[in-house]
Amino acid sequence: MPLTASAVLVNKVGLHARPSVKLTQCAKKFVAKIELALAEDGPWTDAKSPVKVMRVKAPQGATLHFRVAGADGEAALAAMLALVHDGFGEV
Repeated sequence: MPLTASAVLVNKVGLHARPSVKLTQCAKKFVAKIELALAEDGPWTDAKSPVKVMRVKAPQGATLHFRVAGADGEAALAAMLALVHDGFGEV
């Protein structure tokens, strides 16, 4: 069963190019399948694909929903949430 959690984007420009790359770089450190969406019921986007993540175009204040499945899923989910809560180092 996948793990799920959500976090609000706090950085000023939301999920633009630089945060998208940081998110995908972080996601690629894990073997777990990591997906994100703007709504709890999707559509879901592969968090390991920079192009797909940039297409989400989430503005500041949007809630990112994460769905993670795999052996290191708990660590992957914690890392994704920490990155978003930290504003991708831009806050």
